[in-house]
Amino acid sequence: MKRYLGERFASWARQRQGADALPVSVHHRRIYILPTRAGWSFALLLFGMFIAALNYSNSIALFLTFWLGGFALVVMHRCHRNLLGVRITGATTAATFAGGTGTLDLTLENPAALIRYGIEADLPGAAAVARDLDACGAAGMTLAVPTKARGLMRIDKLRLTTALPFGLMRAWTWVYLPLEMIVYPRARGALPLPATGGATLGGELRGAAEGDEWLGLRSFRDGDSPRQVAWKAYARGAPLLVKEYESRSAAQRHFDFERLANLDTERRLEQLTQWVVEAEHRGERYALALPTLNIAADRGARHQERCLAALALYGLAPPRSAEAQRA
Repeated sequence: MKRYLGERFASWARQRQGADALPVSVHHRRIYILPTRAGWSFALLLFGMFIAALNYSNSIALFLTFWLGGFALVVMHRCHRNLLGVRITGATTAATFAGGTGTLDLTLENPAALIRYGIEADLPGAAAVARDLDACGAAGMTLAVPTKARGLMRIDKLRLTTALPFGLMRAWTWVYLPLEMIVYPRARGALPLPATGGATLGGELRGAAEGDEWLGLRSFRDGDSPRQVAWKAYARGAPLLVKEYESRSAAQRHFDFERLANLDTERRLEQLTQWVVEAEHRGERYALALPTLNIAADRGARHQERCLAALALYGLAPPRSAEAQRA
C-alpha cells in the first residue's frame, strides 16, 4: 500500500509540475513536506501532554506543550527553507555494461547566503547521497544507477530531500529531467579473438613511411634502433624515448555478427562486446559488422564507444518520449 500510494503521488506531482530543463530551481510550489517517524512520535507525545495538562488543569504543562508545538512549527519552517532555492545546474550520465552500476553526476548550487545542511539526492531503488552546500557555493554529487539489460536507459526522475534540522520533518521535491544512459551488453564470451588479416601486427615499430600513422612516444628498450630515438626531446632533458608509428595497412581484427550463427542474438552481442574490449585493451585495430551497420577499422576510446553503442542499441526500437508513454 505504501509503495502504491507513493507511485500515485509521484504521478500526480509529475502531472502538476511537468517536465524540467536545466537549470532547475526548487521553488515553493514544488516542495512537499511531512513529519518523519520521529516527527509523528513527537506529535503523539504533544497530544498526550495536552490531554494530561487539561485533565489536571496544569498551566505549566500547557505552557510546555504549546512551547514545544511552536518549536515544531519553527522546525518545519527551517526544514522547508533548507531545500528552498537549491538549483540543479548540471546532470550527466556515464555509460556502463549491463549488470553493472552506472553513474549520474549532479551539480547542485546554493545561491543563498546560508549553508544548506544534509541535502540528499536519490533515484528510485538506489541509495541516497548527501552533501552540505556552502553559502553561495556549489557541490557535485555522484549517484549510483543500477542496470539490468542493454539499451538506452531512461532516468525519468530523481528526488532531492532534507530532514534537517532535528529530523522531525522531511521536505522533498521531484525533478523530471530528460536523462538517458547507454547500457552496453555484458562483455562475456568463450570464443577467442578472430585471426588478424595482413602480414604485420598493429603497433609494429619501424621507420616512418608514407601513409604511416603517428602513435606517440614510448620508453626506450634494448634492441630499439637509434634512428627511432627522439633525440630532440632527449636534448631537452627528457629520458630516452622512441618514436612509434603504425602502418595504415597493418593487421586488424574483423568482428562479424553473422559469423556467430551458432549463438542467439544476445549471446552474439555479448561475445562481440568481449572482443571489442579485448582488442582495444591490446591496442589493435578492429572493425565491426552488424546486419544494420558496418564500422570501419580503427582504434581508440572514441572508436570503442561507437562500437559498444552500436551493440547496445542493436535491434531495439528508439525510446518513446515521456509524453507519448503517458498518452
